[in-house]
Amino acid sequence: MDETCTVSHDCALGRLTGLNQNGIFRFAGIPYGWAQRWRLPQPAEPWQGLLDATRFGPVCPQAPHRLDRVFGQHPAGQSEDCLSLNIWTPGLVERRPVMVWLHGGAFVFGAGSQRLYDGRLLAAQGVVLVTLNYRLGAFGFVALQAASDGALPSTGCEGLADQLLALDWVRRHIADFGGDPDNVTLFGESAGAMSIGALLSAPSARGLFHKAILQSGAAHIGQDPVRAEQVGAALLAALNLTRSTAAQALARPAHAIVAAQSVVQRNSRNGRHRLGTLPFQPVVDGTLLPQAPVAAIRAGAAAGITLLSGTNRDEWKLFTAANPRLRLMRKEYFRGRITRFAKDSAAEMLAAYEGPSAFEQFNAFMTDKVFAEPCRRLLEAQARHATCFAYRCDWSSRFLGGAMGACHGIELGFLFGAYRARLPGTFFGRGAAADALSGALRTAWTGFARSGEPGWPAYEPNTRQTMILGNAPPRVVNRPQEERRLAFAPIADLRLGP
Repeated sequence: MDETCTVSHDCALGRLTGLNQNGIFRFAGIPYGWAQRWRLPQPAEPWQGLLDATRFGPVCPQAPHRLDRVFGQHPAGQSEDCLSLNIWTPGLVERRPVMVWLHGGAFVFGAGSQRLYDGRLLAAQGVVLVTLNYRLGAFGFVALQAASDGALPSTGCEGLADQLLALDWVRRHIADFGGDPDNVTLFGESAGAMSIGALLSAPSARGLFHKAILQSGAAHIGQDPVRAEQVGAALLAALNLTRSTAAQALARPAHAIVAAQSVVQRNSRNGRHRLGTLPFQPVVDGTLLPQAPVAAIRAGAAAGITLLSGTNRDEWKLFTAANPRLRLMRKEYFRGRITRFAKDSAAEMLAAYEGPSAFEQFNAFMTDKVFAEPCRRLLEAQARHATCFAYRCDWSSRFLGGAMGACHGIELGFLFGAYRARLPGTFFGRGAAADALSGALRTAWTGFARSGEPGWPAYEPNTRQTMILGNAPPRVVNRPQEERRLAFAPIADLRLGP
């Protein structure tokens, strides 16, 4: 039976009231900062009176997304005043390991308050869980300085700066909520994991977290300044503004910015402006991100930070399984795509992706190109400087008759427990095997947060030991999908987006 009551609590910033949910305290919508549009965030000030922390705060303005039905709508609406965080803790006195979650959403949608990210189950295993909102899309990841001749100040790293400010808030204040500021694990999925890949390389992030878990996202991101200026110019054009009138964008309502962002995304997907499939992403601005993240990590920028990183077996099927046109893909099309991508090593790559259909080959290739290979390269870069662990999730979704396989995001429902709910359970799956996977994930993740050990051998570049989690009992394998890894070996560093 779900028993919930309100509870009041004092912290250094003021007094607040939250909820006690069956012995887990939840404090929601706590402001960690504020920001003017396209400017760096500033720390939140102590509040006056009693802060109502029983409800989540508003989320960054964003367009609706088809995954909202599974991941949950945003309960508090949208606002540019969105820099808040949420805490689940099993106690308010004893210092416990802290886990800070960065949500995914392609850098353009999502929130830390989505139903999918309920922190009670993880907190019940003895950690303090923090989720947060940060600025997205055209509010947090677009560089407008060059495109506006300096009239608009954004560098394209405002969203990362928000995440850094939230981590600094955790360092200063999490002890008031039973957390240990000297044992902070940053974890995230998809764009959240890619954000962590960027923060691992950021000098200003040093000391703010001590371990990291990257789920289906790595460090092969970072828009170069030339392309970033093109994205900024495309956003201004979508707002019907020019360099000389760019300052007017500061007064445009948030919904107009979101609409312009959607125009840029549509044009980018159809190749009109050649901005790539992820036009809104962190920018290598020379300050917060001095260089491409994976290169900085390879050189030791994150030395000493223990990593747990992995992917799902069929990541790309989240984006293709429901598309009947792609299911009719011809093998000639797939061969042409591989030839253009791999050039002189196309024959070896085609051999590595032999399969029953072009559709299956395409999904396997895109899973590796966007997720698995960047993950492997991150692990090999960081293994020079710290202990690393690898996993792969092979649980297949039962949705659409199993057509989605172990797709992107499939592990989330089990990690946070949303698979037990009716609608999400239709997507993730239920039953004894689902319960076992959920327990294994939560035990490994919280164990890693506690001690830096998830419960299996460390990743070594020679053996590439990887824990396989899914329908079957967990098992460690050496060099999984080695032929596919070798096929990517001649390809230079992959950059997500172009």
